[in-house]
Amino acid sequence: MSGIKKNTGLAIKYTLFAAAATALNIMVQRVVFIFNPSIWVAMAAGTTAGLMLKYILDKKYIFYYRTKSFSHDIRKFILYSFLGGLTTLLFWSVELFFEYCVSITASKYIGALVGLSAGYTIKYFLDKKFVFLD
Repeated sequence: MSGIKKNTGLAIKYTLFAAAATALNIMVQRVVFIFNPSIWVAMAAGTTAGLMLKYILDKKYIFYYRTKSFSHDIRKFILYSFLGGLTTLLFWSVELFFEYCVSITASKYIGALVGLSAGYTIKYFLDKKFVFLD
């Protein structure tokens, strides 16, 4: 497969997985927000759900990475999560900006989409360089 086709396929797959994790994140936020109208609780729950799904998909289908043991997998997930924490700060900042500064009904969800898109783009390069190598 040529480099362009391979990179295009990878970009499409990564985008679909990011969209799935984003959809899960927002769905979880919406459900949690029904029971607890705190944006902080909803964001934390959605972020956790999206992070777990994205780790599994990235490890298996983007980086084709196999961990050597359960403890190795846990260490990789911790590093993946730490780097995710950095990009989550960007995502949450954008979501909160939209929530408090943009006056439309779905502003927090639009902010989540914008923030997650930027965060996932940065996260790919961080994961490639620091997490899924050996």
